[in-house]
Amino acid sequence: AVASSPDAPLNDASPVYVPNIDEPDSKRPRVSPSSLPPSTFSPSWGKTHPHTPTVPLGTPPCFVLSSPALCLHVHACCPTTRARACTLHLPHGPVPLPMFMPVGTRGTVKGLSCREMSDASIGLGCPIILGNTYHLAVRPTTELLEEMGGLHSFMNWKGNLLTDSGGFQMVSLLKLADIGEEGVTFQSPLEGEGRLLLRPEDSIAHQNRIGADIIMALDDVVSSVSPDRARFEEATDRTVRWLDRCFLAHSRPKEQNLFPIVQGGLDCSPGGLRDACLSAFHERDEKIPGYAIGGLAGGESKDAFWRVVGKCCASLPDGKPRYLMGVGYPIDLVVCTALGVDMYDCVYPTRTARFGVALLDTGTLRLKSRECAEDASPLDEECVCVACTKFTRERLHIMVKEGDPIGVQLLTMHNVAYMMRLVTRMRDAILEGVFIEFVKVFVRKMFPGEIGGKKEIPLWVKDALKSVDITF
Repeated sequence: AVASSPDAPLNDASPVYVPNIDEPDSKRPRVSPSSLPPSTFSPSWGKTHPHTPTVPLGTPPCFVLSSPALCLHVHACCPTTRARACTLHLPHGPVPLPMFMPVGTRGTVKGLSCREMSDASIGLGCPIILGNTYHLAVRPTTELLEEMGGLHSFMNWKGNLLTDSGGFQMVSLLKLADIGEEGVTFQSPLEGEGRLLLRPEDSIAHQNRIGADIIMALDDVVSSVSPDRARFEEATDRTVRWLDRCFLAHSRPKEQNLFPIVQGGLDCSPGGLRDACLSAFHERDEKIPGYAIGGLAGGESKDAFWRVVGKCCASLPDGKPRYLMGVGYPIDLVVCTALGVDMYDCVYPTRTARFGVALLDTGTLRLKSRECAEDASPLDEECVCVACTKFTRERLHIMVKEGDPIGVQLLTMHNVAYMMRLVTRMRDAILEGVFIEFVKVFVRKMFPGEIGGKKEIPLWVKDALKSVDITF
């Protein structure tokens, strides 16, 4: 089993930064390149790929003192790329990796019941879904969730849960946010509710009450397209300082896994901001069961996007899971799995369903379009969801066109089922040793080039895959 060493105690006694909110910035610990010489950076550690020790499928989990609520088993690695097939053992059951996590912002995936979400016979069978700490704290409040036995009990969900920290709302609700060393203050979106202070300690307290299996450290998030270099340096430094405060505030380390989020903007240069953040996390690795990659999917170029992902995956340890936040386009999942990502989440599949758009291997299909009006074929012949086995494209066209909510529900079910099938196909290909062949077939099907006047393979896709020795 690939797991953390058992010799590290649950609550390490090494000193951490205890904040004084009133002290000047010059006195606070910093990790950014402007404050440390390049020789201090050691951004890569725990690298064993492609020779990572593997264990057979079905091996029982072995939880250890340093990781009492998470065990990662690596079953197979692609010898060419960084793709791997794993099982992530969590308190509410195993999660096969790679995995896409549907987003249930306030404790529900819009349009689908928890019973449907867990039903593998209709193509879903999701072992883990995501909740949003900020929105749950606003309504129904995490105090109420705690009284109800946590979010699992509140939503009657028997699978695993992951909650974000609320940091993303610093970008999505920037006009309502005031960010400082203490934390971030939001103007409540509910009329008459005043302001909400979210400090690292508050974020962890909310998530401890929610009871998710994986919780995220509060990070200082800056829009990836911001031109303000100084703000990125400040955010990178603050993300590390806030992580230390999250460690101190975490009251349920035996039940919940606290992941930090790698920040640093788009700076992938040697000794740059991403290296600085990675190096700081390296120093704290014995306290960390898994890692998230953040600060992306915010409008940056795809070329910059994949380079950050590749940089982080090449640096993070191979014995712990790697989670890419906010990414959900199918082509992104295929490329980033090749780069070494294990976990994904995004609202895209469910949100795009509400606009009448279905996900297919060939791209997207707009059900409101005229081409679907007299098409008696199923939505996707290989999908086993209700939309694909019980309805035709022409029937779905009418339902979506007329605003029938059942039509939206069916498309939501299909899009989630498509994502579940995509990660399953990638996992199977890795286990069978044919991942490179899978990637080539998938990319050529989505971008067939001159055939029928279709789109060429984007340059960023070629460059990203070439970096792990897949060429077209």
